[in-house]
Amino acid sequence: MILIVDFGSQTSHLISRRIRELGASSKLVQPEEAIEGISKNRKRIKGIILSGGPSSVYLKNAPLVNPNIFNLNIPILGICYGFQLTAKLLGGKVISGKKEYGPALLQMVNGRSSIVNKLPKQFTVWMSHGDEIIKLPLGFDTLGSTEHVPFAFSKNSDKKIYGLLFHPEVEHTEYGIRILKNFLSICSVKLKNHEIGHGKIIKDLREKIGKSSVIGAVSGGVDSTVASVLTAKAIGKKFVPFFVDNGLMRDGTKQHLEKIFKHIGIKLKILKVQGEMLKRLKNVSDPEKKREKIGNFYIELFEEEMKKLIKRGKKVEYLLQGTIYSDVIESKGTQHADKIKSHHNVGGLPKKMKLKLLEPMREFYKDEVREIGRKLKLPQSFISIQPFPGPGFAVRIRGEVTKKRLENEKKSDSIVLEELEKADLLGKVFLSFPVLTNAFSTAVKGDGRVFGEVVALRIIESKDVMTSKWAKIPYEILQRISSRIVNEVPGISRVVYDITTKPPATMEWE
Repeated sequence: MILIVDFGSQTSHLISRRIRELGASSKLVQPEEAIEGISKNRKRIKGIILSGGPSSVYLKNAPLVNPNIFNLNIPILGICYGFQLTAKLLGGKVISGKKEYGPALLQMVNGRSSIVNKLPKQFTVWMSHGDEIIKLPLGFDTLGSTEHVPFAFSKNSDKKIYGLLFHPEVEHTEYGIRILKNFLSICSVKLKNHEIGHGKIIKDLREKIGKSSVIGAVSGGVDSTVASVLTAKAIGKKFVPFFVDNGLMRDGTKQHLEKIFKHIGIKLKILKVQGEMLKRLKNVSDPEKKREKIGNFYIELFEEEMKKLIKRGKKVEYLLQGTIYSDVIESKGTQHADKIKSHHNVGGLPKKMKLKLLEPMREFYKDEVREIGRKLKLPQSFISIQPFPGPGFAVRIRGEVTKKRLENEKKSDSIVLEELEKADLLGKVFLSFPVLTNAFSTAVKGDGRVFGEVVALRIIESKDVMTSKWAKIPYEILQRISSRIVNEVPGISRVVYDITTKPPATMEWE
């Protein structure tokens, strides 16, 4: 077993996933539980990974680990905050220094360590740190540096302690999996084949649900679709799916959902609430308030439907949602994590609910959900569809959501999708959408001055939503999208292209 000490990183759980994929078992523990966890499983624990986290090691309430952990003769890998804490506790020095977010080029300066086995002399790594190690502890050597940070990859060979200021667990770090595999080799871990099985999920759902019926919140996205199929296989027609047609979803969502549930063999129920949804969002500009309003409204609707089902003699306990792990961690899913934003199906729900949440995809990532969908033999059109936020266009319209701005967002969105599809690029990007920025600029249309809204275009590449990079779309395609939006959408003055990676940016603007 590899023990992962979780300091609140957005990717602590992702480290666990990578270890599992490589064929080893792992366990996540809180820093204050680490020593106790090791003493209880001393024979099984072959290695320790100290995760990243949002804190700074020199702050008063920064999470700490018992320094005795470094004297247990167990190999240790410190990642980002975990490396900074290692350096501080062992006599090094950490300051609020040079910050790096997103890609950086790592240059290897020392190849004398098994942790760097089969690594090239330079490769791209993904950074997300605001602090810098300016002095390594005694016994540590530098293995690799970036342009701004000399101690980006270090080791103490005698104690088998290794430190990285970058994240090997994320998709966009080249050779990150190789580094983790090298660490497992140092730990003498025996690796086994790993497969994602959906049979156990179905069995667990059947046992948990029992004789109850389940109300399903469905949106047409891959997460709620796969969750729905698993639930339908577990309990059949005791699963009652609802689509809240609130006017905030992409055109064609209802028709797409009808195809999905025809395939599943269960009748879809549609709740038409476009007018009421806009009323609820009137004068609401704060994105967290938007999510809260939408989440609360959904629960009101589902609890009303629950009452109707109970009157018909059905027992209803659960609300199915397609929550995945990236939703959970951004909504402060662990003790030491920061809250990035409330996902309406996680942090945007009311505290008191009559329905219990059922979230079979909660521990999985987007690409894993798609893999489960493939194993369930779902049509490619069901599992390859672009992700779409639960609150819909409400979080792609900065500021208040009005009928006019919603129409403008939908027109702009249709143009983006049409042009990418014509260029045979739609299936090659992970996500593409325009944002009404609520920023305004001057334009000249027909020799007259227009002071119109700026649209930001975001097109990105990703697999698991934990990291992303902007897509290098050909200039002529971007030009067509820009020209069409400015010409065809009323009140738009210009289009800008968002070229920010995650981190530091999130996938959505709000």
